[in-house]
Order: sequence, then structure tokens, then C-alpha cells
Amino acid sequence: MNLSYNHTSIRLTGRWDTRDSRVATATATGSYIEFAFEGKMAVARFDVLTNAYPRLHLWISLDGGDMFSAPIDSHLRIIAKEDGKHVCRIIYKGGTEQDRRWYQPLTGKVSFIGVQVEKTAELPADERKTIEFVGDSITEGVLIDVDFYDRDTDFISSKDQDNRCYQDDVCATYAWQTAEALNLRPIFMGYGAVGVTKAGCGKVPPATEAYPYNFDGSPITREQPDYILINHGANDRPKPVEEYLEQYAALLDVIRSMNPHSTLISLSPFCGAFHEELGRMITEYNQKNGCNVHFIDSNGWIPLSPLHPLRDGHTTVAKNLIPILKKIIED
Repeated sequence: MNLSYNHTSIRLTGRWDTRDSRVATATATGSYIEFAFEGKMAVARFDVLTNAYPRLHLWISLDGGDMFSAPIDSHLRIIAKEDGKHVCRIIYKGGTEQDRRWYQPLTGKVSFIGVQVEKTAELPADERKTIEFVGDSITEGVLIDVDFYDRDTDFISSKDQDNRCYQDDVCATYAWQTAEALNLRPIFMGYGAVGVTKAGCGKVPPATEAYPYNFDGSPITREQPDYILINHGANDRPKPVEEYLEQYAALLDVIRSMNPHSTLISLSPFCGAFHEELGRMITEYNQKNGCNVHFIDSNGWIPLSPLHPLRDGHTTVAKNLIPILKKIIED
């Protein structure tokens, strides 16, 4: 039987556009699908009509087991070893920063239609608290794996962009690792080259303009996260510090107005940019607005190069971040 994406045995986590009853669409890596079924086989169905080549990659796991990556396609077949009740999870792993993920036609998106199953099954509830990560290419997992870097061409060449589906992995980021360690359900809003002062790859607007939307014309409808962590600044370094702080405060205004019950955490850029000034601004912002935005100074956690941390760099960030964030959660 064919089940629509909004069936009770299916759960979507992340920034999903569900205005169309036929398909749910997400453009941020880390967005994921879970569905339960009974039997041995299920088929996940996607609309890939406008997806660009090379197609973005997904992580697929069954019953919480090992993960395997695959390019998105119209039909992805999952076969269990044993008959019975199963839960499958499919995650938007990574793709190409330059694909269109904001304006139509969307070429770097996951458009999920639903699943074909032998029998339906009840999807276990997920009672974990949620955390939203708001950031840039580091948050979305760009260039974590360099195995497929073409060393005969310039590092930022279009040819190298063709390999990003192999090089990028949101599940290896400091953000995903931190959420897993603290038993939080992650929501991602990370787009390459975006900052509080500038637009990014694929014409994604600056963070303040983009935050209220899944993509252009699609207002976010997900429930308020329990926690929201912001990591912006690496792409704002060419701008004067005054402009950066002004736009950062504007982003805080937008996020607070839309999520009045969320706990906000500001994590300074890993490259060390503006970390002292940002810390002072957060203190002043809290005093001015009578709020309690937490500030975490990440300066010195990892080397300045590479700008995009590899897997071990993300793990180092997570090891530093986890105990600090745990204390904020427990307080």
C-alpha cells in the first residue's frame, strides 16, 4: 500500500515545507524522515524531477543500525533481513552548495512523496527535546571528507563542487555529534557561505532574512525548538565588526520573536573572528532586552586551518561544546 508523507507511521524532522499534500520538501541538510512498516520490504518515494546532477546523497539506516549512503532517486528500496516490524530513517546527508536551495526551481532539495509498504506499523514516539542549529557551511557539514578532492584543479573549482555529495556529511558535524550525545533531536538550518551580513551559495539570503523560511515563500511551521544554537561569523570576517554585531543582534531579535520559549545559545565562530566583541555584545543585548542569551567562546578549540574542519576537528568541537551545553540544559 502507498502511504503519503503525512501518514501517522511517518515522521519528518527539520524544516519541511508541507503546503503541498502530495509532497514534503526540505532544502537543509540534516532534515530527515522516519517511517515504520511491517514485513520485509518498503520503498521510499521521492520527486527528483528538478534535482541536479550529481544528485545529493542520503544516509539510510534500518532499525537504528549501520548507515549507508545513496544518491536520491525516485524509488529507494529497503529490504530487512527478517520479517517483522521495522523503522527506517533517511537523512539528507549532503550535496552541492551551489545547487538552488532557496528559489524555484529547487535543484538541491529532498522532496518526499511517501512510502510503499506491505503493512503499516506504529512509529515509536520521539520524546526528546529539540535543538535547532543555525549556521553556515560548517554547520551543514561541508568538506568533512577530502578523499574525493581533485588535486589537479583549483580547490573551489566547479569540478570540485561535483564531488561535494561525497565530501559533505551533516551527521559528522559538531552539531549532530552534540545532539546525539545530549539526547536531543536536531533541526538544521545551515547553508554554505551565508552570514549575518551576507547571502550565500545558491543565492540563500543573509541569515536574518532567511531564518523565518524553509526556502523562499515557505514559512517555517515546525514547533518551537527547546534550544537554538547560533554559529555565524566565519563568512562575515570581511565586514566591519560594527556591521557584524548590528546584524547579529537583528538575527537574535528575529529568532527571539519567533521562538519566545526557546533557550538561545550564541557560539562564537571557530576561526576566532569577533569572539571578544560578540561576547560583550551578547552581555549588552541581554541587559537591554531583559533576556538570557547564553554565550560560548569557541576561540582556540581547533586550529584556524582548515576553515572547514575535518571529521576529527568536528569531534574536537563537540567534545568542548557538550559539557558546556549540558550545563545550560541542566540549569
